[in-house]
Amino acid sequence: MAGTDIELPYEHCHAAHCESGVVSGLLRYHGVPISEPMAFGLGAALVFAHLPWPRVGGFPLTSYRMPPGTIVRGVARRLGVRMTLRRYRRPEAGQVGLDALLAEGRVVGAQTSVYWLPYFPPDMRFHFNAHNLVVYGRGEDFYRISDPVFEHTVTAEVEAFTRARFVRGVFAPRGLLYWPEGPFPDAIPGRAIRGAIRATMHRMLHAPLPFIGVAGIRTLARRIRRLRQADPRYARLFVHQVIRMQEEIGTGGGGFRFMYASFLQEAAEQLGQPDLVEAAELMTAAGDQWREFALRGARLGKGEGEVDYEGLSQTLEDCAQRERDAFRRLRKV
Repeated sequence: MAGTDIELPYEHCHAAHCESGVVSGLLRYHGVPISEPMAFGLGAALVFAHLPWPRVGGFPLTSYRMPPGTIVRGVARRLGVRMTLRRYRRPEAGQVGLDALLAEGRVVGAQTSVYWLPYFPPDMRFHFNAHNLVVYGRGEDFYRISDPVFEHTVTAEVEAFTRARFVRGVFAPRGLLYWPEGPFPDAIPGRAIRGAIRATMHRMLHAPLPFIGVAGIRTLARRIRRLRQADPRYARLFVHQVIRMQEEIGTGGGGFRFMYASFLQEAAEQLGQPDLVEAAELMTAAGDQWREFALRGARLGKGEGEVDYEGLSQTLEDCAQRERDAFRRLRKV
């Protein structure tokens, strides 16, 4: 591919979260009228989980969204769009495969590691292997990239980008590329929206395990309350890890909750059900409460002020109550 220059007419759009931004961007490229919040909601990606396994840095995994790939597969399934996913065993084959797809005129999504993307500022790099972006062209020794978490398009040298696609570890990308092939709907079907809401509501209210959904938030609240009796250093590191998972991978505190509230507002308009607006307002209030938890936890992690584990725990209890109210409202609707 040396000597070629490919630039497909993809419209870059800044987004709050990488996977929902990529999915909505790829579908809009093919004429589907779908916003990022709608992609996030249709993918039924909202969740809370405080899992005893796998452990991250020696601490339980705390997640505020479903695993990577949920939005890609969920949106495609509910819209009836055929989404092709392709992985590669070797970096050389992955590079050849990407070049061939671009030469065919395909704009593709890719899974990468944040740490090895050269256009990320050094202080923003960390070892997260499930960052999604769009590749829409290449030059002689670089790829043209629409990374939804950046305001403008960027480029990455071929060697560096290939390395970012083939890192090892948790969520190893294995060179994953994906793209929609149709059929592409002219509008978002109401049944798809209702099905996605039901799936998220059931998971948050009726998960069979005590560390998933609203019950999971209360489980974490109890664990933080018990930190008063734990080793002070461990306790601070525990809270710091929870906040880090929320802030660095959870799209900014209550960001996923705010995005889901936007989805519910769109759903209210498309379905002609104004009662959904009330649920959206309750979800926004939950996002505000998560933001308060992140602020208080960050101060604790920096060693600022008195350690108030009881207060942190109560803030989480408030988060749980607000999310319970929001999803119970959805159940009534």
